[in-house]
Amino acid sequence: MTGLVRSELLKSFSTRMAWGMPLAQFILAAVFAAITGAFLLFVEMPGADGQLVPGRELFDDTVLTRMIYTGGLQVGYLLAMVLGILTMGSEYRHKTLTATFLASPRRGRVVASKIVALSIVVVLNGLAHVLGAVVGGGIPLLIAGVPLFPEPLDLGTVLLRLLLVLVLWGLMGLGLGVLLPNQVVALFVGVAFAFLVEPLLSLGITFVDALADAARFFPSQASTAALSVFEGIDPAAAQTMGFNPDQLSWWVASLTLLVYAAVMTVIGWVLTARRDVT
Repeated sequence: MTGLVRSELLKSFSTRMAWGMPLAQFILAAVFAAITGAFLLFVEMPGADGQLVPGRELFDDTVLTRMIYTGGLQVGYLLAMVLGILTMGSEYRHKTLTATFLASPRRGRVVASKIVALSIVVVLNGLAHVLGAVVGGGIPLLIAGVPLFPEPLDLGTVLLRLLLVLVLWGLMGLGLGVLLPNQVVALFVGVAFAFLVEPLLSLGITFVDALADAARFFPSQASTAALSVFEGIDPAAAQTMGFNPDQLSWWVASLTLLVYAAVMTVIGWVLTARRDVT
């Protein structure tokens, strides 16, 4: 098993993706954190009395830094999902899966090694994302005179949960990559679902009373809830910013994502074990 994991890691680290994806995570996290920070710290928003006040007067320092450092969450989990899709999609695209199974006929062990290797790679990419978020978000925080880590334990826990969220999205991508062997189709479906289908579906079901609460269990909203992004924020302020203030607790949201990842991983495991490859 150790040899298989080492082999999968070698596949990951021997391509340009090994440095390209962490670089993308760093840059995009920095950009989105900086933009989020500039918006929250310097743009005026309606206060409780209807008066326009800077965002930093509406939220305490811990809430501000939490929201800023997680500003690139959506692009972060999207890239993690892409990594998961490519883990299997590249095998189908380059016709290397047959050789992999010939070298290790026990397909379950191969899938398990891919899961372990992917988790390691996503964590490394996640660390690049966290570093970029702290660097990019730290600039507007320093300009505004807000401490970078007002509550180190709270923020540290949130950033650790961010790594967990990215890993779970990577595993969802792995399952999708097996479900749709065509790499281009899998990428298109995954990106379209995360950026277009799910947000529109979430918006649509809010108009149906019987289904309104179901949107909280969608992957993107569960990801936000898992990081407690809006904890401590006035519900009215959250709605003003366009977010649903009625979020799941962080542990329920994490379990929800875990279920999604487990289902997609099991689907990938079963299909890989039974599908003919050439």
